[in-house]
Amino acid sequence: MTPTVSYDHLINTQKIQPPSIGAGRSAETAAREFESVFLTTMLKSMFTDLGESGIEGGKAEATWRGLMVEEYAKTISEAGGIGIADMVKSELLAIQEQK
Repeated sequence: MTPTVSYDHLINTQKIQPPSIGAGRSAETAAREFESVFLTTMLKSMFTDLGESGIEGGKAEATWRGLMVEEYAKTISEAGGIGIADMVKSELLAIQEQK
Protein backbone atom coordinates (compact mmCIF):
# COMPACT_ATOMS: atom_id res chain seq x y z
CA MET A 1 0.00 0.00 0.00
CA THR A 2 1.36 3.41 -1.01
CA PRO A 3 1.30 6.07 1.72
CA THR A 4 -0.61 9.22 0.87
CA VAL A 5 1.26 12.48 1.00
CA SER A 6 -0.49 15.70 1.94
CA TYR A 7 0.76 19.03 0.68
CA ASP A 8 -1.84 21.07 2.55
CA HIS A 9 0.82 22.56 4.81
CA LEU A 10 2.45 24.18 1.75
CA ILE A 11 -0.64 26.14 0.79
CA ASN A 12 -0.80 29.66 2.17
CA THR A 13 -4.37 30.26 3.27
CA GLN A 14 -3.92 33.95 4.00
CA LYS A 15 -5.46 36.43 1.59
CA ILE A 16 -2.91 38.24 -0.49
CA GLN A 17 -3.22 41.99 -0.11
CA PRO A 18 -1.84 44.42 -2.65
CA PRO A 19 1.06 46.45 -1.30
CA SER A 20 -0.08 49.60 0.42
CA ILE A 21 1.24 52.93 -0.73
CA GLY A 22 2.84 53.42 2.66
CA ALA A 23 5.01 50.33 2.16
CA GLY A 24 8.00 52.30 0.92
CA ARG A 25 6.20 53.84 -2.03
CA SER A 26 4.57 57.20 -2.36
CA ALA A 27 1.36 57.84 -4.25
CA GLU A 28 3.40 59.92 -6.68
CA THR A 29 5.84 57.07 -7.36
CA ALA A 30 3.02 54.57 -7.90
CA ALA A 31 1.19 57.00 -10.21
CA ARG A 32 4.33 57.71 -12.28
CA GLU A 33 5.01 53.97 -12.62
CA PHE A 34 1.41 53.40 -13.74
CA GLU A 35 1.70 56.17 -16.34
CA SER A 36 5.00 54.72 -17.55
CA VAL A 37 3.42 51.29 -18.05
CA PHE A 38 0.49 52.87 -19.90
CA LEU A 39 2.81 54.88 -22.13
CA THR A 40 4.92 51.79 -22.85
CA THR A 41 1.83 49.94 -24.03
CA MET A 42 0.72 52.85 -26.17
CA LEU A 43 4.15 53.45 -27.70
CA LYS A 44 4.70 49.74 -28.42
CA SER A 45 1.53 49.69 -30.49
CA MET A 46 2.73 52.81 -32.34
CA PHE A 47 6.09 51.20 -33.15
CA THR A 48 4.64 47.84 -34.22
CA ASP A 49 4.21 48.60 -37.91
CA LEU A 50 7.44 50.49 -38.42
CA GLY A 51 9.96 48.86 -40.70
CA GLU A 52 13.37 47.73 -39.62
CA SER A 53 15.76 50.45 -38.54
CA GLY A 54 18.77 48.89 -40.21
CA ILE A 55 20.52 47.55 -37.12
CA GLU A 56 20.19 43.86 -38.07
CA GLY A 57 16.45 43.18 -37.91
CA GLY A 58 15.04 40.03 -36.35
CA LYS A 59 14.98 39.30 -32.64
CA ALA A 60 17.85 41.64 -31.81
CA GLU A 61 16.01 44.61 -33.22
CA ALA A 62 12.74 43.59 -31.59
CA THR A 63 14.49 43.43 -28.22
CA TRP A 64 16.28 46.72 -28.76
CA ARG A 65 13.10 48.43 -29.91
CA GLY A 66 11.18 47.14 -26.88
CA LEU A 67 13.82 48.49 -24.50
CA MET A 68 13.93 51.80 -26.37
CA VAL A 69 10.16 52.18 -26.11
CA GLU A 70 10.26 51.48 -22.36
CA GLU A 71 12.92 54.17 -21.91
CA TYR A 72 10.88 56.63 -23.99
CA ALA A 73 7.89 55.95 -21.74
CA LYS A 74 9.93 56.43 -18.55
CA THR A 75 11.41 59.67 -19.88
CA ILE A 76 8.01 61.05 -20.88
CA SER A 77 6.53 60.12 -17.51
CA GLU A 78 9.43 61.62 -15.52
CA ALA A 79 9.22 64.82 -17.57
CA GLY A 80 5.62 65.40 -16.53
CA GLY A 81 3.87 62.78 -18.60
CA ILE A 82 0.51 63.23 -20.26
CA GLY A 83 -1.56 63.88 -17.15
CA ILE A 84 -2.48 60.33 -16.20
CA ALA A 85 -0.14 60.22 -13.20
CA ASP A 86 -1.72 63.31 -11.67
CA MET A 87 -5.20 61.81 -11.92
CA VAL A 88 -4.05 58.44 -10.55
CA LYS A 89 -2.22 60.15 -7.67
CA SER A 90 -5.31 62.12 -6.66
CA GLU A 91 -7.43 58.95 -6.77
CA LEU A 92 -4.90 57.03 -4.68
CA LEU A 93 -4.82 59.79 -2.08
CA ALA A 94 -8.64 59.91 -2.01
CA ILE A 95 -8.74 56.14 -1.44
CA GLN A 96 -6.18 56.47 1.35
CA GLU A 97 -8.24 59.15 3.08
CA GLN A 98 -11.31 56.90 3.05
CA LYS A 99 -9.49 54.16 4.98
